Amino acid sequence: MTWLVTGGAGYIGAHVVREFLDAGMPVTVLDDLSTGRLGFLPGHVSFTRGTILDGSLLARVFDEHDVTGVVHVAGFKYAGVSVQRPLFTYEQNVDGTTVLLAAMQDRGVGRIVFSSSAAVYGTPDVDLVTEGTAKAPESPYGESKLIGEWLLRDQEVAAGLRHTSLRYFNVVGSGDPSIRDTSPHNLFPLVFDALVDGRTPRINGTDYPTPDGTCVRDYVHVSDIAKAHVAAARRLDADEPIERAYNLGSGSGVSVAEIMAAVARITGIPFQPELAPRRPGDPPRIVANGDLAARDLDWAMRHSLDDMVASAWAARQAAPTV
Repeated sequence: MTWLVTGGAGYIGAHVVREFLDAGMPVTVLDDLSTGRLGFLPGHVSFTRGTILDGSLLARVFDEHDVTGVVHVAGFKYAGVSVQRPLFTYEQNVDGTTVLLAAMQDRGVGRIVFSSSAAVYGTPDVDLVTEGTAKAPESPYGESKLIGEWLLRDQEVAAGLRHTSLRYFNVVGSGDPSIRDTSPHNLFPLVFDALVDGRTPRINGTDYPTPDGTCVRDYVHVSDIAKAHVAAARRLDADEPIERAYNLGSGSGVSVAEIMAAVARITGIPFQPELAPRRPGDPPRIVANGDLAARDLDWAMRHSLDDMVASAWAARQAAPTV
């Protein structure tokens, strides 16, 4: 009765692994370490280095560890870069998911929690995104995540697969100082790196129709995200009713200016952000309704903005200097 976490050595995946361990649920990890790091995992966790594109390796992992369910976090997650690398993105996210599902079917593994994304919605024209909001992805990354959801849906019809997809918005913070967000594209790492390097963080756009003129986004703590995966896995294990997809959002959102103020307050590094023009395509506000997840997955915003910044900063400070 073991759950496999693909991409389990990454920022989000490693938090999911720790939540499974805290819940007393056996877990094993598969990761190719292209972006993941072994140091993010507790030393006693069962680990296999490899790619989800290797069906034979997946079959061996399923057999050796008596895998009964999969949390599928592995994938190429850089939306902007995916525009320049569409074929690579589809190979990793679509072909990889197809190979994984085929191996699951072959080995009789019938439960999966899929790491999806707010990118499936593109730029929604509503103030509060629900699971029923129109899907209009604007990048190969967003398209690949939506296709992943379709693959699960179709396997449900064809093979009785039990599944759910968790749509993340802006995942931040850290549940352990040894795990941090290393993405070169996300706001928190960009701001922290600027401060550490003696540069001034930048705000793109201050004239949006929002309370302080800066973009409002939905920031959620990575530990809360990880807890939702465990709750979903438990629901699948218990054969309880489950939705095909859940938004993991706050329902309120935080502005970029509020993030900057919190960073200055928490780090003790005073700064006035550099103000730059809007970036093309940035919508004023994207915030998600998380009511369905709260109903079924014990979803809640257990961390304040200051908690998110403080935990992420502690992890950044603990990062190796070489």
